[in-house]
Amino acid sequence: MNKEQLSQLIEDKFDELLDLLDQLIRFETVSPPARNTQPIQAFVRQYLTDQDFEVDHWPFFQKDELLVGCKKGTDSTNYHSLVLNGHVDVAPVGDEKDWIYPPFQLTQKDGRLYGRGTSDMKAAIAADLFLFKLLKEEGIPLKGDLLFHSVVGEESGEAGTREILEKGYGADYAIVSDTSELKIWGQGGCITGWIKLKTAKVFHDGNRRNLIHAGGGLKGFSAVEKMVKLIEGLQELERYWAITKSYPEFATGSNTINPAYIEGGRNPAFIADTCSLWFTVHFYPNEKVEDITKEVTEHIQKVAQADPWMRDNPPIVEWGGRSMAEDKGEIFPALELDQDHPGFKHLVKAYQNIKGEDPVIGMSPSVSDSGWFTPFNIPVVCFGPGEMKEAHALNESSSRQELLEFTQIIGAFILDWCNQKR
Repeated sequence: MNKEQLSQLIEDKFDELLDLLDQLIRFETVSPPARNTQPIQAFVRQYLTDQDFEVDHWPFFQKDELLVGCKKGTDSTNYHSLVLNGHVDVAPVGDEKDWIYPPFQLTQKDGRLYGRGTSDMKAAIAADLFLFKLLKEEGIPLKGDLLFHSVVGEESGEAGTREILEKGYGADYAIVSDTSELKIWGQGGCITGWIKLKTAKVFHDGNRRNLIHAGGGLKGFSAVEKMVKLIEGLQELERYWAITKSYPEFATGSNTINPAYIEGGRNPAFIADTCSLWFTVHFYPNEKVEDITKEVTEHIQKVAQADPWMRDNPPIVEWGGRSMAEDKGEIFPALELDQDHPGFKHLVKAYQNIKGEDPVIGMSPSVSDSGWFTPFNIPVVCFGPGEMKEAHALNESSSRQELLEFTQIIGAFILDWCNQKR
């Protein structure tokens, strides 16, 4: 079967894909609170097994599960392999009474597909699974390996894709089919951090005069007040970045440092002996997590060294984490597109053949798991159906036609890439 025949078959059987999407939407995999994906992963696991995929799965967090399927090619050594990656968790829906249509079932209306996950990103998951079924039913051979990552935790900043890649489930090329409006996207990066201050001694509020005025006789400080200095230091670095760094398609100063959350002290009867700041750093596609964390940490340390009190009680800086929910930290590495890579060129060609026009190539206004492939040296793009304005939205929806075209493009790309020699 050639690519044109597969494209027509996808259109002829598209209702089957929509039935599959409805089944996926009915799994209420809302995150947060998460810890609810075992049933949908069991469904995906059986579906992949039925299509002759070898499946590996393991616990991620309680009642959550990561899953990888692999369909071995007929000549894996000599032909290109491919990863298709997507997350099965979805954003919270709020009060279901506010929805025009039920959030956990598929509703079709005037060319739109309604339901939680239609844009972000169960429609893409359904498309991938549907393609696997067609490959088996039509006896379409692939010479290279085809892998599927069924990930959880993306909506809660949990590094499910990272863990899958750490186990070695990579390929020559990868497509993360998260919401991109059929644009081919890279992304900037994002990481959270904590700055923690702690004084050597604890003082009663009644001692404040003795701590801050000449002749008071007590040496100490308020951790809350000293944190203000560190926040001001972060703001200085943020302004410096806005002047000295830039990247195409990003507005100047998009590389921000946001002091998002602060806590400290015991109660008003004490001088605050502890203070912690939770902050978020956004950085450009050509920057690495380790370089950003090093630069920010060193800047904080220099600010502290300039203060006589913090010099003796230096702040502790902690970075990232594997779960926003579990350890209050997340990392989304950046992704700089390699437009010269053969995989990228084949994807562009598949798009042109289906759409009859060139794709829009650019940068996501958000972040996805696509950045996690960068530290593992796997070339990747974010390319999927769905609209950013619909992701996480009340009455989430997506275009029926766009989902059809996405499925046809990915189908053509699979046939092309997995049958190309390395």
